[in-house]
Amino acid sequence: QRGSFPAPAAPGRRQGRTNSSTRSRRRLLMEDHFNVETTSTVIPGRRAQDQAPPPPRVVERPVVLPGVPHYDPDWARDSHDFFNLIVLIPIVALNIMNWNWDPYLSWWVTNPTKKMLKKQAAAALRNNDGVTHSFDAFQNAWTGEWFQMFFYVTLAYFLIDLIWVLVVPKCVKSPATIVQHHVATMIYLLIPFYHQDFQWCMGACMIVEVNTWFLIARRVFNRQGFPPWCIIDLGSFASIRVKLISVFFYVTWIGIRCILYPYLFPLIYDKYIFHSEQRGTYYNLVAMCVPLHAAFCLLNLKWTYDLFTSKLRFWARKNRSAKETVDKGL
Repeated sequence: QRGSFPAPAAPGRRQGRTNSSTRSRRRLLMEDHFNVETTSTVIPGRRAQDQAPPPPRVVERPVVLPGVPHYDPDWARDSHDFFNLIVLIPIVALNIMNWNWDPYLSWWVTNPTKKMLKKQAAAALRNNDGVTHSFDAFQNAWTGEWFQMFFYVTLAYFLIDLIWVLVVPKCVKSPATIVQHHVATMIYLLIPFYHQDFQWCMGACMIVEVNTWFLIARRVFNRQGFPPWCIIDLGSFASIRVKLISVFFYVTWIGIRCILYPYLFPLIYDKYIFHSEQRGTYYNLVAMCVPLHAAFCLLNLKWTYDLFTSKLRFWARKNRSAKETVDKGL
């Protein structure tokens, strides 16, 4: 993910400390939550015409192993983890309470009621200008009945967590990233606070905290670092619990970070254009939502790329080892 190797020094110049073995690799963010092993690959240098071949390069690539990192007891980290596990539950619950789920659960009701809900939904998918917009489905599903409590609890959570990380930075392994994320999020929260018609954007984006909860839970409830599908030393309940947390973590990661967030981007952009046309100017507070949401989408995709490419390397190495074992007749 990060780190590069210096170009070979020019002939006759002292190379100094350009050996890759003397350089420390910058830590990957996913190493906080995944069992990562670094492998080194030697890549021969390409010979230019009429020149001697350059020395080979050593490229380090992360490989995600099964399970989570093994954690020894640490009061700073453990107390911070439990704070997140406890506080994120009411935040997610309040978010859910602000949505009208009837149109999405209409297949559980009778046919006459389904028809009525469809008519109501079709009538609701219009703004005051009589034009149907791409964001109407989300906007009209948002009730906002509990928004004030939802907003202030969310703001308090990010503010307390930000102060916590600043005061006790060792409670997380990447304090700089957490601080940057929380500052950007609190700036993002200004938009739904000052513009009521953007409250649904906050609710849709904050669904990601479901995945955050499972991300922390898979570490807290599996401190030994057992691979979820190879647990033999734990009881049946503990084994099922670790497996379910792992399954829900990956399902919510893909569903929210890889699908929902990119899907929301054009809707938020359309909402910004609609809002700006009503205001008569494109230079307004809401303009922040487009680059901020784009940054969150790119960050999610980057983390996903790092995670799954590393897992692919592990599976490829595992298959290669199995093939070598078969070839040797073992």
